[in-house]
Amino acid sequence: MNRFAAIGLGAMIALSPLAALAEDQQLAQAAPAAGATSSTTAPTGSYRSRMRHNSNTHKERARASAEHMRQMRQQKPAAPAPAASPQT
Repeated sequence: MNRFAAIGLGAMIALSPLAALAEDQQLAQAAPAAGATSSTTAPTGSYRSRMRHNSNTHKERARASAEHMRQMRQQKPAAPAPAASPQT
């Protein structure tokens, strides 16, 4: 019976710093998360301003795409080299 008590006591002494370390890490991770959740509130601005932003974003993307296509048309690919015919 004394062996089991000694093993249990030794395990508690050996593992207690690990438990304290894990608890400290959990508290350190929970603190920034708590601050982040309190700062997230309902979105500001109206539906109209969000739609205007989306519209401008779509316009910018369309302009960029059109410019890319214009550049691609200007850079015509070189004519493919004629295939080498095997000499017999």
